[in-house]
Amino acid sequence: MSDPSAATPEAQSSKAPSLEGRKRKFLVILDGTPESEVALHFASRRAKHTGGGVTLLAILEKSSFQHWLGVDALMKEEARQEAETFLHKQAARVNDIAGIVPELVIREGKKVEQIQSLLAEDAALSIMILGAGSGRDGPGPLVAMITDGGFAIPVTIVPGSLTEEEIHDLA
Repeated sequence: MSDPSAATPEAQSSKAPSLEGRKRKFLVILDGTPESEVALHFASRRAKHTGGGVTLLAILEKSSFQHWLGVDALMKEEARQEAETFLHKQAARVNDIAGIVPELVIREGKKVEQIQSLLAEDAALSIMILGAGSGRDGPGPLVAMITDGGFAIPVTIVPGSLTEEEIHDLA
């Protein structure tokens, strides 16, 4: 016998949040690597073709310099300003590629924790796009980290060696 309450809105609310009425967003974690640039391009094209949005995330690692509080605060502020400048530059690329103004997010802390926190806060984030390195060093630290992260959204890993033309064909 089936549970009659399973079809009620109350029963359905315990499931994953619906995107009804909201556009889905593609999450790109930018770390300055060439493969993150490929991920940005791919996500921009996918968002354009699917009517979605793009969220760009930069994560600042916590400073290990704790000797002088004033110096540590200055280093954090400089890192934040560099991240803002970098994200605005990348946002201009998203706009050039897809005509989309992306959401910009800067977090400080451990990467996995910050990604999980952002995903918990924003239910519209529905796909994470990462670029895999194509060099001898393997796919890159983000791809290696993500495979162990246990995230609640799909992760698309884009080969970092894709050309712009190949991205246009795929995305």
